[in-house]
Amino acid sequence: MKKFSYLAVMAAFLSTGLTAQVSLPEVNKAFSEVGLNVKAVAESTVPGMLQVQTDKGLFFMSENKQYLFEGNIYDLKTKKLVNEDILKDIRKAGVKEFNDSAIEFKAADEKYVVHVFTDTSCGYCRKLHNEMADLNKAGITVRYLAFPRGGIQSATYDELQSIWCAKDTQQAMTDGKAGKAVKQASCKNTVAQQYELGQSFGINGTPALILPDGRLIPGYQPAAALAATLSQEAP
Repeated sequence: MKKFSYLAVMAAFLSTGLTAQVSLPEVNKAFSEVGLNVKAVAESTVPGMLQVQTDKGLFFMSENKQYLFEGNIYDLKTKKLVNEDILKDIRKAGVKEFNDSAIEFKAADEKYVVHVFTDTSCGYCRKLHNEMADLNKAGITVRYLAFPRGGIQSATYDELQSIWCAKDTQQAMTDGKAGKAVKQASCKNTVAQQYELGQSFGINGTPALILPDGRLIPGYQPAAALAATLSQEAP
């Protein structure tokens, strides 16, 4: 399995901003003082602001490096969230890095592919998994990515590693979601890197669904509601 690289994510991030001479070490120093690790910096489309992608999500910073902004920025002219326009491309590039290592439940008549950050101890993750037949019937392929909510020192992290290393990963995932014991297994895997990716998107809970156009749905959605949302996606 290949290791996660921020190169594709950084390329997507930089393409959303404007060309600028930005001192990455200077920005990194400022962010490190508040416990954030900077991955990429670009001049924002918002005048006087820098957009900064970190290991814990997207932030904005004043060009004089004094003020840090966390939260949504709404463009009154375009009637769009600036954050979402930036993050959609980043999410699409990021999840694509793990297409080979995601645990896939493929629809026979595939219309959509949805990436789902998941945790076996999460009740709503289990509820979503119980609707897998309905999701697949609606043409939705689910690709699971690991997001142990307790972090990489948690028991769930160990269980997710065993699932990703199982001979039958689909059955192991189903067993884990049913609360059954998962046979311990070890191998080279990307569970930690998948978790890191989710954090870089600003995800802090599960399930977290990444739609084909890069939109994020935080939390559970019934199969019928998700199918309706996907059918309304812009081509």
